[in-house]
Amino acid sequence: MKITTIMQLILGFIVCNGHVIICGSLYGNETDQLSLLEFKNAITLDPKQSLMSWNDSTHFCNWEGVHCRMKNPYRVTSLNLTNRGLVGQISPSLGNLTFLKHLLLPTNGFTGTIPPSLGHLHRLQNLYLSNNTLQGRIPSLANCSNLKALLLGRNQLVGQIPADLPSYLQVLQLSINNLTGIIPASLANTTSLNQFNIAFNNIEGNIPNEIAKLPALHILNAGSNQLTGRFQQAILNLSTLVTLILGPNHLSGEVPSNIGNSLPSLQQFALADNFFDEKIPSSLINASQIHIFDISKNNFTGLVLRSIGKLSELTKLNLEFNKLQARDKQDWEFMNSLTNCTKLNAFSVEWNHLEGHIPSSLSNLSIQLQHLYLGRNQLEGDFPSGIANLPNLIVLGMNSNQFTGAIPQWLGTLKNLQILALADNIFTGFIPSSLSNLSQLAYLLLESNQFVGNIPPSFGKLQNLAILNMSSNNLHGLVPKEIFRIPPLREIYLSFNNFDGQLPTDIGNAKQLTNLELSSNRLSGDISSTLGECASLQDIKLDWNVFSGSIPTSLRKISSLKILSVSHNNITGSIPVFLGNLQYLEQLDLSFNHLAGEVPKEGIFKNVTALRIEGNHELCGGALQLHLMACSVMPSNSTKHKLFAVLKVLIPIACMVSLAMVILLLLFWRGRHKRKSMSSPSFERNLPKVSFSDIARATEGFSTSSIGRGRYGTVYQGKLFQDGNYVAISVFNLETRGAPNSFIAECNVLRNVRHRNLVPILTACSSIDSNGNDFKALVYEFMPRGGLHGLLYSTQDYESSFDLMHITVAQRLSIVVDIADALEYLHHNNQGTIVHCDMKPSNILLDDNMTAHVGDFGLARFVVDSTVSSSDDSYSASSMAINGTIGYVAPENVQQVVIFQLLAMSTALELFYLRYSYGRGRQMICSKMD
Repeated sequence: MKITTIMQLILGFIVCNGHVIICGSLYGNETDQLSLLEFKNAITLDPKQSLMSWNDSTHFCNWEGVHCRMKNPYRVTSLNLTNRGLVGQISPSLGNLTFLKHLLLPTNGFTGTIPPSLGHLHRLQNLYLSNNTLQGRIPSLANCSNLKALLLGRNQLVGQIPADLPSYLQVLQLSINNLTGIIPASLANTTSLNQFNIAFNNIEGNIPNEIAKLPALHILNAGSNQLTGRFQQAILNLSTLVTLILGPNHLSGEVPSNIGNSLPSLQQFALADNFFDEKIPSSLINASQIHIFDISKNNFTGLVLRSIGKLSELTKLNLEFNKLQARDKQDWEFMNSLTNCTKLNAFSVEWNHLEGHIPSSLSNLSIQLQHLYLGRNQLEGDFPSGIANLPNLIVLGMNSNQFTGAIPQWLGTLKNLQILALADNIFTGFIPSSLSNLSQLAYLLLESNQFVGNIPPSFGKLQNLAILNMSSNNLHGLVPKEIFRIPPLREIYLSFNNFDGQLPTDIGNAKQLTNLELSSNRLSGDISSTLGECASLQDIKLDWNVFSGSIPTSLRKISSLKILSVSHNNITGSIPVFLGNLQYLEQLDLSFNHLAGEVPKEGIFKNVTALRIEGNHELCGGALQLHLMACSVMPSNSTKHKLFAVLKVLIPIACMVSLAMVILLLLFWRGRHKRKSMSSPSFERNLPKVSFSDIARATEGFSTSSIGRGRYGTVYQGKLFQDGNYVAISVFNLETRGAPNSFIAECNVLRNVRHRNLVPILTACSSIDSNGNDFKALVYEFMPRGGLHGLLYSTQDYESSFDLMHITVAQRLSIVVDIADALEYLHHNNQGTIVHCDMKPSNILLDDNMTAHVGDFGLARFVVDSTVSSSDDSYSASSMAINGTIGYVAPENVQQVVIFQLLAMSTALELFYLRYSYGRGRQMICSKMD
């Protein structure tokens, strides 16, 4: 017997270089071979030629990825083709490999469904199919009684988690799929379960109580689902739990106070992006092995745990987007305690209620700290000197606080900085040139401060810079040409400064530039033709400068352009036809320049709501909705001069007569009665509730439905309610200084007033957007004829023809009467005296019947009787600063005379009323908002 056995082994095997090679198929199993060949036939792409060896010249046990048991008959026990790039479907023939223990096909391109035949493999122990594009439901694997690990993550599976999972299962990984339903209570039958990961699905309900029957569970990851309810108390029975991840979900309520005592082995504790509230449980200090602590984006209140430093293994501490407080030195003790966390790598307390000065103990934080977020609190004082002791910082976020003083030169020594966010503070002085030493810097965000001086030309050394934002400061001088030579630069924001000179020709070097915003400066000269070399540009804003010349033809090369704004400049020539050929162009603002000639009719020029060309007096043609004169009937210059001579005499007379009529009407109204009793204030009604998502949907994602812009935000047109009627949605840009105050002022006015000549408010929205930022918007009735300002300028050239005067004398008088009626109501309504403070044509909107409505109460004031109280200096006439739009200077041509006729009336009426109504004892206070 011994000799026979030895001979069989010799015939069956050849040992070569230490590897056993099966050289004959005498003892092989043809069923396994045929099953593997069917699997191969279902593969449509094999980029690495992994299956090249799968042929008759080689025994199937020697095929790549195939392993067999080393005894007769030879049966396949393992198929491992991990990360081979295979594309195709998984053949059901694999269900015939009845001795298969390990089927490992992750990180490929398999499609189709998981074959139900795999459920017949009762010897199967490991099934790895993760990171493919498999679809359909998870088949029943109940008969795979020896299955220990089931990895199906990163696919496109649907349906529910199977209720009949094998009882010996130890690892269940189903993350990043499209699974729905609830977590089955039968999960408790898998008593050996060690890891349970269902993150990034659409699982609903809550974690079942039965989970307490899984004593071996180490990892519980149910984050990024739709779980609801309170924190499941049954979790506290899992004393061996090492990882607990439950966010983002919709869980709420209080986290159990004894969680740290019940789960002492915790190392990862993540409840981010839920609705948990109350205080942070102090017992978490007893889970001393925690190295990731993330409770961000919840509603936790109270103080940060003062002894949090006892978690000495901490590497990440994320407390941002909560309501945590710190006011005095005692409240800030947590910072002293954190100095014990010598492994701390990332720390964020952004967007909480922290106040005062940052403790000096900041300088003693871990030298390994790379991410520090302190933004969106009420922190104050000079730039924290302790940051100088954190040399490994990669991200420093201090934005949206009340820091003052200058930026220290030593900041340039933090060589690893990649993101520096100091926006929306009160920093002053010069921007230190030492920042040019931050060679790794990618984001430099300094907007909304009080910086002065120039941008250092040495910033051209920042060869990794992608975003540069210095808007809303007091910077001046030339825009340095050096910054346009930075290869990865994508976004430049320098608006609302005092830059002058010409736009550098070097801008053509910024090949990756997508956003260029230089609005509200004093830039002059021609718009550089090299701008057309920036082929990736999507957003160009050059408005409110003094650019001259024509629109460069090189812009035709920027096929990706979405927004172009060059309004309020001195641009001449015609509107280029090629702008109508830019298929992605969504907004085009050419208003208030000196453009002439025919308006194109293709592309963007068909959508008049996305086009602004008012204030260009020599334009003609275009879409009918623009109401421009046909180019074929443009009058000659001699005709213009004759009309000008006539109108120069007639219009001032009409102004005086109209103004006299208005004054008489006002006196009549004032003497007739104080005011009719009004309806209940607008904000006292049951207003419809709208959310951020409702408004985002109605405005098509705040993209194509913009109908106007103001200092504090943008107005959109959309259908918000079921009646299908359009509404106007004023969305406030809360990053703009003064915008929150403007929103509050407008709410304070509109909640108290209601009148037919005030823009009707429908509802308000004060919420959070999709990124967790504050969101505020007001919803008004839509005024189809738009603003009086646009209507006046849309008539183009008042020297040309009487036919262009679309507003008749009767309509003009009616508009002025409407405005007067609204002002009289504001000054004498039952809710108290309200002063608008910013009366101008752009704040007067017209409905279909040409009825005027006064809007934009962002600067409104409630007048206080000085005879009652004069102790408040804020109401002193000597300290008064006029807010709003400065009045109009003497007109220089007939068009301005016509406009002046209405502007002078509308802006003077408020002063007239106040003087007439209040006499010597009262005065108008329109204090300038900070």
